[in-house]
Amino acid sequence: MKWVRARHATREIFGTLEGDRLLVHGGDMFAAAAPTGESLAVAELAFLPPVRPRKFIGLWNNFHAAAAKNGWTIPAEPLYFLKADNALAAHQSEIAMPGDDIGRIFYEGELGIVIGKTAKAATPEQAAAAIFGYTCVNDVTAFELLTRDASFAQWTRAKSFDGFGPIGPAVATGLDAQALVVRTRVNGRERQNYPVADMIFSPVSLVERISRDMTLEPGDVIACGTSLGALPVKAGTLVEVEIDGIGVLANRFV
Repeated sequence: MKWVRARHATREIFGTLEGDRLLVHGGDMFAAAAPTGESLAVAELAFLPPVRPRKFIGLWNNFHAAAAKNGWTIPAEPLYFLKADNALAAHQSEIAMPGDDIGRIFYEGELGIVIGKTAKAATPEQAAAAIFGYTCVNDVTAFELLTRDASFAQWTRAKSFDGFGPIGPAVATGLDAQALVVRTRVNGRERQNYPVADMIFSPVSLVERISRDMTLEPGDVIACGTSLGALPVKAGTLVEVEIDGIGVLANRFV
């Protein structure tokens, strides 16, 4: 199933996609959501982020191919950061470019894990059960800020400008994550094409290990990291992140 949140006139709604229509549901997406019987044309809707995470976690150096090309050591444990709430954005929303003093802005097409059950110090089995589904993520980064100050790596600032965390268009359930491929297009030209199976820490392993540090809650998102092909963008650029079974997350930089 593909779960979507959207705005219809003055209402915020959620439901499942059936072709070009949204079957509206009531209740809690993660617990006993039920169809209301209302069906709306997707063309009438404005997409919202499919979930509103309390924690938006991102991985660094989580793909063998990228580590090999860049000469990075394979990490012994997940290396992660947090993106601020204001970074969250939806499919088709515009991403404002910061001022020129911030430096180059990179796109990073990624698979996102959506948590559906509380996970604390989870076993592998509990971690797998805690995953509700998967979404597309563009982990936008002000790349030059990361190391601008030699005394302090600015991960939070570099990752958390307004709109720097678009997710969507849907959360898809029932997928085999290890069989997925992430593709990123820039103005229609494919720039990233990599298998999720190349991850150093799989989605289940990420949930298991991160839950040892912090309790993961329904709606939380873990962006699994990116692989080769992340590049800088300019104003006017359209970036599309596509994962079969989930859809295409499209955002223009302005």
